[in-house]
Amino acid sequence: MPEILGMSALTLATHDMARAVEFYSALGFNIKYGGPDAAFTSFSFGGQFLNLTVQPPERQWSWWGRMIFTVADVDAFYTNAINHGYSPEAPPRNAQWGERYFHITDPDGHELSFSVFLSPAN
Repeated sequence: MPEILGMSALTLATHDMARAVEFYSALGFNIKYGGPDAAFTSFSFGGQFLNLTVQPPERQWSWWGRMIFTVADVDAFYTNAINHGYSPEAPPRNAQWGERYFHITDPDGHELSFSVFLSPAN
C-alpha cells in the first residue's frame, strides 16, 4: 500500500471572502495568495495550507467536523482571538488525552481547535 505522507491543504467554503480573510489574518494566518477581493485565498503555515473558496449564497453547509491546529502557546493564541473581538467557545482547558486546547467557530460556521501538547508528568 502506498504511504500517505501528510495533508498539504484544507479548503473551506465561505460566502464572504473579505470577512473570512479578516478572521484568519487576525488569528495569525499569513496570506500566500488571494485576499479579501479574491474568489480563492490560500494561507500558509508550517509547510501546509488553509484555503478559502467563495461559494454562492444558495450553497449551504452544516457541521462537518473540526480542524485542529497545533500552536506554540495556546493561551496566547486564545488571548489574541479575544483581543480581535472573536468569541471562542470557552477558555483553554487541559484534556485527559494530554492537550491544552480551545475551540472557535469562524464566521462561516467552520469549527477550529487550537491546541498544544502537554508535557508528560515526571
